[in-house]
Amino acid sequence: MRSGILLLDKPQGITSHDAVARVRRAAGTRRVGHAGTLDPMATGLLVLGVESATRLLTYLVGLDKEYLATIRLGSSTNTDDADGQFTGGAPASGLADSAIRERLAAMTGEIEQVPSSVSAIKVDGKRAYTLARAGEEVALAARRVTVSALELLDGRREGDLLDLDVRVECSSGTYVRAIARDLGAALGVGGHLTALRRTRIGPFAISDASLLEDLEPRSALLAPSAVATRLFPEFRLSEQQEVDLGHGKRLAGTGLADGGPVAAIGAAGRLCGLLEVKAGVARTLVNFPADSAEPSGVAGGPGAPEE
Repeated sequence: MRSGILLLDKPQGITSHDAVARVRRAAGTRRVGHAGTLDPMATGLLVLGVESATRLLTYLVGLDKEYLATIRLGSSTNTDDADGQFTGGAPASGLADSAIRERLAAMTGEIEQVPSSVSAIKVDGKRAYTLARAGEEVALAARRVTVSALELLDGRREGDLLDLDVRVECSSGTYVRAIARDLGAALGVGGHLTALRRTRIGPFAISDASLLEDLEPRSALLAPSAVATRLFPEFRLSEQQEVDLGHGKRLAGTGLADGGPVAAIGAAGRLCGLLEVKAGVARTLVNFPADSAEPSGVAGGPGAPEE
């Protein structure tokens, strides 16, 4: 099995780990990992690495993300989502659209956000969600995140409840459940998340993802070079530079500006490594072995059309 990045549309009701296990079976390899988890209730884009392309996942985790979500106002739960137990609320049917939009606007930009108690953050060595679902009190510190967009798309009133469909663009580490909770608290009626779909991670969109039930890993893989050059500046190696890089040597005289990562692409179009440049000299951050060679059957290789 050749290496590559796989964009998967995770269905509802399974964990990210379940999705990885199914891809491992389909691909016939144990070397499959993912960048960023989705809860079982959530659907949408999950980025996976196969074989040596798992080394790219570190650089995908921190990318900004986009979600489509449904927030229910008028009802709070102990997990800030529909899987939790009802903890209170107040009638939300009388809320004016102007008040809702005003509060949404106040929650954009750089904000201090207390993560949901069912997040994967560790508390004394244990995941917060493990403690919370066991009934323990979980107190997490606020962290600074960026919500670039928080757009109201639609609303539906049913009795005392108000469901809002929203689009969220945010930095890595932002919890949409916490946005639902905080919006409900700011409006004085309580709120929680009832649906969540991740539609984008950095430059990668859900429209390019494969469905789990139709998955053919070999044809769906994005070549490592195609992924790396969408994320980082590209440097084409000479044949000698490719040999030197493979032997762990530093590259002088590249003409590259200081910084990194930089995608080092070999003569055959293969991703050979990611570089960091200091004082004009490039050193390897991570190497990619020959299993990341990119035959014509691997999606996104040199010359492949852009979506």
